[in-house]
Amino acid sequence: MRNIALVLEYDGTNYHGWQCQPNVVTLEEVLREALARILSHDIKIYAGGRTDAGVHASGQVVNFHTGKDIPFEGLKNGLNSILPEDIRVRAALEVDRSFHARYSARSKVYSYTIANTPIHSPFHFRYSWHIPYTIDSGIMDEAIQDIKGEHDFAAFKKKDEIYKSTVRNILLAGVKRRGEFIYVVIEATGFLRYMVRNIVGTLVLVGAGKLKRDDLLAILASKDRVHAGPTAPAKGLFLRRIRY
Repeated sequence: MRNIALVLEYDGTNYHGWQCQPNVVTLEEVLREALARILSHDIKIYAGGRTDAGVHASGQVVNFHTGKDIPFEGLKNGLNSILPEDIRVRAALEVDRSFHARYSARSKVYSYTIANTPIHSPFHFRYSWHIPYTIDSGIMDEAIQDIKGEHDFAAFKKKDEIYKSTVRNILLAGVKRRGEFIYVVIEATGFLRYMVRNIVGTLVLVGAGKLKRDDLLAILASKDRVHAGPTAPAKGLFLRRIRY
């Protein structure tokens, strides 16, 4: 059996997240059906990141197994010809039999886009969180540096979500302003559900002066979701890259 990896990009607006669920349209379901049409057999897909409803990706990685001898360019072009226009295969390649899109990953990079402008452009509203009042991206960047490294991120998980461990390791993090847009970028060895969005929601409170820089560390130490800021909307979040 061949082990084939795909690099995908998609607009998550119209999907109820990555993972197959009953009675809703998901990205995994759409891709699996497209692969089955081309390969003429059922497919089990393994994804590097199981993005939530409304979250986008420019660097999602999946792998699957097939005995079919199909050229990679033909597979890529064939998939792109039948997939919806909001999902695209950027690359297809054969990988080692031991490769697993999720378990072989060393780290994942997510970015979050904030539109910090009085009026939200209709060309950007699907891909950014609109904050109409001025926020200080500099103090947000200073604050996020304090939570780099290995910590218990229970304060930033989805409420009532159960994990064996809520310890994660943030390798890189930063906040940058580019004109009217503020970008939050976080690379970690793994993430809790809603972790990035809850960090971003808390950072916005810091940028608005409603929380102090030191408050972020205090929230982290509390390990209690109730102390963190609001969950930022899914539409501003992008899975940018998975490193192997």
